[in-house]
Amino acid sequence: MPVEGGSSSGSASAARHPKQKRKAHSLSIRRTNSTEERPGGIQRGDMLDGQDSKLPLALRSNLLDLFGQIEREFENLYIENLELRREIESLNERLTGDGQAVEGGDPTKGALKTKASHSTSQLSQKLKTTYKASTSKIVSSFKATTGSRALCQLLKEYVGHRDGIWDLSVTRTQPVVLGTASADHSALLWSIETGKCLLRYAGHAGSVNSIKFHPTEQMALTASGDQTAHIWRYMVQLPAPQPPPDVSAPCDEDQDSSDREEGEVDGEGPCEVPTVRVATATLKSHQGVVIAADWLVGGRQVVTASWDRAANLYEVETSELVHTLTGHDQELTHCCTHPTQRLVVTSSRDTTFRLWDFRDPSIHSVNVFQGHTDTVTSAVFTVGDNVVSGSDDRTVKVWDLKNMRSPIATIRTDSAVNRISVSANQKIIALPHDNRQVRLFDMSGVRLARLPRSNRMGHRRMVCCTTWNEENQSCNLFTCGFDRQAIGWNINIPALLQEK
Repeated sequence: MPVEGGSSSGSASAARHPKQKRKAHSLSIRRTNSTEERPGGIQRGDMLDGQDSKLPLALRSNLLDLFGQIEREFENLYIENLELRREIESLNERLTGDGQAVEGGDPTKGALKTKASHSTSQLSQKLKTTYKASTSKIVSSFKATTGSRALCQLLKEYVGHRDGIWDLSVTRTQPVVLGTASADHSALLWSIETGKCLLRYAGHAGSVNSIKFHPTEQMALTASGDQTAHIWRYMVQLPAPQPPPDVSAPCDEDQDSSDREEGEVDGEGPCEVPTVRVATATLKSHQGVVIAADWLVGGRQVVTASWDRAANLYEVETSELVHTLTGHDQELTHCCTHPTQRLVVTSSRDTTFRLWDFRDPSIHSVNVFQGHTDTVTSAVFTVGDNVVSGSDDRTVKVWDLKNMRSPIATIRTDSAVNRISVSANQKIIALPHDNRQVRLFDMSGVRLARLPRSNRMGHRRMVCCTTWNEENQSCNLFTCGFDRQAIGWNINIPALLQEK
């Protein structure tokens, strides 16, 4: 979670416990009998040697489990075969003791052969079934990874911040640029195509926890740990597009991105770009960290959410406080405005999110929703009549604004969910996780894809936020994380829906 002023490394590690770096291992299968116990202290991970491998540790562990199942099944069938052989020998001994011949054309021998042949056929069939079932699991795992890479391709990496990136957003006006908010007290604007940093905002005295762009003008709204929100203007000029790199040329760069030093950054540093240090307007009525802020429809008012358990509504032109929205029992974590109506949703650590209605100037109603069992990290509107909420309880719920008594869909995941986003055209939900994964779902809760993640692709620490930029048949998804980088992905929407 974003923190109040200063570096966020210590606080965030205490709150989230970022994953430590793991050395690559290669798969090494060791033949063991199921009846033979492992020596004390030896775990599954100890059965993997220390050689280099391109397979992720989770996949190698899964392979080890599958091979172990095959071995145990084969051992059981082998024992069954031995028992059948002993039974055949016992029958032969009985026939010999009764004085019957077992050679030549004796029909008894034919019966024994038939029984043995039938048992052998059963053994063969069981082995084939087990082999097919096990290998199908392995093949499906590889297919999922390959499919994800075909549907979601890395577009560009945006590296230049000196601390974790909490939030990111794409401008709604031309020129279209990417904005990132970081714990290093700055917000940066980037060229989406070239990955070049265009402008730096350095007006805050604390961690910049949120960034949102005005719907029609070149203005940005940032929220900070210094207990303020700033509105500032920007002017950027996009660089000329660069020719695509020659992918056929050999690459001599073998350094794993996860092995970079903590202070090492790529691209242009923030000190090498134009810097804005003075805000057009400063909103400072909160008594705690301002964790998020957003523009109401039309851009004449903004709403801010704070750790002081309140959300504030301000007039942009005068910076005047219009309303203070109270009722949450614990710190707020996020706020979001409806794209076409005067509606605001706020989420909180009190496991609830609230819907505030400002459509009628004389009535400001509020509805409280208690669908989660842990911190609600974000709640966002869709273009239609839905709200999507994500939580540390490892679930994402889709709600209908017309009937929000219970969710219309529930997505269960294996890790806490951070700031989610929903694409405007296709309504695809992008989930950033603490475990560094980013998954895509539709509004009915069906999983569509997972963004590729390997030594050279994806985030190395928890993913904090996602945002969309849609264009025609394809669209771009941007993600940011505590590894100090933002990543742009090209999502093949037609192929994604066809896979569904």
